[in-house]
Amino acid sequence: MNTPLISPQLASSDSEPMIVSTVSHYSQRVTQRHGHSRGQLLGTLQGLISIEAESCQWVVPATHCVWVPPNVQHSLLRSHGPFEGWSIYIQKNACTKLPVKPYILELSDLLREAITRTMSWHNSELEPEQKRLIAVILDEIRTMPKVELALPIPKDMRLLKIALALSDNPGDNKKINDWGVWAGISRRSLTRRFTNETGFNFTQWRQKLRMLKALELLATGKPITEISLYLGYDNISGFISIFRQNFGVTPGNYQKSMINRLAWRNFTKTAIQNDKLIK
Repeated sequence: MNTPLISPQLASSDSEPMIVSTVSHYSQRVTQRHGHSRGQLLGTLQGLISIEAESCQWVVPATHCVWVPPNVQHSLLRSHGPFEGWSIYIQKNACTKLPVKPYILELSDLLREAITRTMSWHNSELEPEQKRLIAVILDEIRTMPKVELALPIPKDMRLLKIALALSDNPGDNKKINDWGVWAGISRRSLTRRFTNETGFNFTQWRQKLRMLKALELLATGKPITEISLYLGYDNISGFISIFRQNFGVTPGNYQKSMINRLAWRNFTKTAIQNDKLIK
């Protein structure tokens, strides 16, 4: 269990500032189920996170973020590996035109740069140009299409045990029978329950997890061959083929598109070190 990113009083405050930005670093982060009257947009600079909101549970990579509307109960089930995350908390009265259900959206260049700018704000009374930038952030949250990238997490404790183990080590190639023995569930029950609870069979779910992890690793600049081996693929061509099937581009081309995202991550980490962010 970790301390809140901002005080519960501020998270549920309707007073200024309209937006509160925060960045944090933990070796591992877990938060209990909670809610607050401010809406929250959150994501990571490094690592995958498992998020639960209402009846949905997802694994979310660093290339995307999560919108949690005001007063929606949610929790961070866990981070997978070292956690470097960011959040912006938005006054409830500024969320009236934003989605009323939690969802995943891609972190567009425009939204990313706008959020970066808010991280240097210290004043509670916003200047006119700052209010205009907040309007841009709200428009991006409101208009960005819902991304069907999130990975449902099973609720059955035996399946959840398997899902979390694979999230920590996506290259584990144990066969489904071996996973069943390890988690104490028959193959038949594992197969049926995985499909019922996630919408994917076990093989599809593991492949989707690997693709999410690939997005994260590509964003950090790791070599494609290294990523392929880490994710459990016998050869790099197989990894490239599956990646292209899922995202329509090769891993190499996708990685080239991540240069600006890497620059943002480096900027934010520098800002953390210089203690220039709103806490």
